[in-house]
Amino acid sequence: MQTALRMETTVLPGHRLEVSAPELPEGARVEVIVILPEKPEPRRLSMLEFLESLPPGPRAFPTWEEYERHLREEKDSWDR
Repeated sequence: MQTALRMETTVLPGHRLEVSAPELPEGARVEVIVILPEKPEPRRLSMLEFLESLPPGPRAFPTWEEYERHLREEKDSWDR
């Protein structure tokens, strides 16, 4: 008859595991199965979702028209 032990342990430095149980006879061959906790796959955002997730901040120009006017003035100043 097969016997199973279920226990939780912590991964030690050096990525090692240590299992100690009086039910384990010394010198016996055993099978060890390690199940890692599930990590949810991070959801990828579209660029629009990313931009919408940003906190509102100050804008350099209140409207698009004012921004375009500033660009025109800047471009016109290059010719002077």
